Amino acid sequence: MTPRVVATPAALALIERLAAQHGPLMFHQSGGCCDGSAPMCYPDGEFLVDASGANDVKLGEIGGCAFFIGRAQFGAWKHTQLIIDVVPGRGGMFSLEGPEGVRFLTRSRVFTEAELAELEANPPA
Repeated sequence: MTPRVVATPAALALIERLAAQHGPLMFHQSGGCCDGSAPMCYPDGEFLVDASGANDVKLGEIGGCAFFIGRAQFGAWKHTQLIIDVVPGRGGMFSLEGPEGVRFLTRSRVFTEAELAELEANPPA
């Protein structure tokens, strides 16, 4: 099945480096509050998600880390694949990559009609 979220090689290398420093990690696609709309990286379990799926959706995993998005934001982005990348600069102050001089960045592409049909038949929890 087509993944809803993927990561570039640069993002995967950063995830590996951060996991070596901090242990297991998780991601949440920020909805735009304090740190803007950015993928936020936390030690696993530090950011509380709604496991019932009422408020948060697990899109999948990148680099072995769970990746979540708020349900309302998922409604707006469900037709796109999120592509997590890394760029130079300062990102969200709450995200683990902040001191590294780089930040995670979300890019996207629109799913094809066939991919979207497949994903709609298998919605995330």
